[in-house]
Amino acid sequence: MATQNELSIVDNPERRRFEARDGRKLAGWAEYEETAELIVFTHTNVNPEWEGKGVGSTLVRSVLDFAREQHMRVLPLCPFVRTWIDRHPDYADLVFHPDNGSTDAAGA
Repeated sequence: MATQNELSIVDNPERRRFEARDGRKLAGWAEYEETAELIVFTHTNVNPEWEGKGVGSTLVRSVLDFAREQHMRVLPLCPFVRTWIDRHPDYADLVFHPDNGSTDAAGA
């Protein structure tokens, strides 16, 4: 079994999810909805054999880095993603806050 550093994170747009993969084996995924400026994370899942190995954290960090690179905001409806961002405040700038009406690109 691969370590979390050997996982590849790939976008599977047909299934609207980012997947953490060890070769052909699916370790976990983060489901999303997407607009031109916003990614809404709705659910994250790690397969039981991968639980406790950092797969969820690796997956979330990777998808948030992707959002930053694309100048997109995120709406973390998924409790795991929301909690992860709360624990890593250096990603808090990506979070969309509907009360301020802003969907400006991150860092703009």
